[in-house]
Amino acid sequence: MNTARALLAAAAAACACTVPPAMAADYPDKPVKVIVAFTAGGTTDTLTRSMSNALAKKLDQPFVVENKPGAGGNIGTEYVVRAAPDGHTLIVNSVGPIAVNASLAKLSFDPLTDLVPMVQIATVPNVLVVPPSSPAKDIKSFLAYVKTAKHLNYSSTGVGTSSHLSSYMLMDELGVQATHVPYKGADAVNDLLAGRIDFMFATIPSVIGQIRAGKLRPLAVSTLQRSATLPELPTIAESGYPGFDAGSWFGFFGPKGTPPAVVDVINREVNAALPSLKSQMLHEGAEPVGGTPAQFSTFIRSEHDKWAALVRKFQPNPN
Repeated sequence: MNTARALLAAAAAACACTVPPAMAADYPDKPVKVIVAFTAGGTTDTLTRSMSNALAKKLDQPFVVENKPGAGGNIGTEYVVRAAPDGHTLIVNSVGPIAVNASLAKLSFDPLTDLVPMVQIATVPNVLVVPPSSPAKDIKSFLAYVKTAKHLNYSSTGVGTSSHLSSYMLMDELGVQATHVPYKGADAVNDLLAGRIDFMFATIPSVIGQIRAGKLRPLAVSTLQRSATLPELPTIAESGYPGFDAGSWFGFFGPKGTPPAVVDVINREVNAALPSLKSQMLHEGAEPVGGTPAQFSTFIRSEHDKWAALVRKFQPNPN
């Protein structure tokens, strides 16, 4: 009898192992909090809200966007790292917190191992912009201008952001120096508009309105391919600096330990939503990507290695 009971118990345990957790099967069964590690109104925030609205409609649960800015995105990122890995606290994150910040300073978490990449939403080219008063009329005259100017300032949305590193990469390519002036959020563009800053690499969505209004002059984009939103602009790479590639990107992540079934749901639904959001995203300057979690993971690792090498040039001993 005892042997029979043991066999039955073992069989029951084996069957239980084949049944996925209820929370994964029914996911999401309550509102999902989606963290943005930056201020409202920026590119990360805009993309997150568009995609969260689409997911809420399809999955029949609210996807509530919450901004937790600070420390170059580290505060919001760490919040998600410490969250329960049940899929109900996620983050849409970008190149800085995931692929750059750990090279700039010692963090209390590892973005490459403490977060689970779910799906890449989009890439966003950075566009080199100058105020209308600038003597630079196109990329060729800009390159000549920075080589002869005695002192130039460039703004960014923070140390270690794609905005900052794009400018640093170009100055490094040219063998010249310019003063970096980091800002928080939109102030980086505001001082450029006022003529207090000489140039900036900005994400296209953050400045497309000013470009279309003639308040900023676009000169080139930072990605290998031209932007579908501003196809007339050359790339830095085709302007004499082959291989120059410094775009921004955005994607969904969950805390380490998030069940694969939950990752699959988010991946599937984001990929399904991208076609309906494509025209809106392109109009705003973002280019849909999608793909598998494995593809996103591979891409993140390559981005981390690329930016770590650049950070070592201007900050050899970050820790």
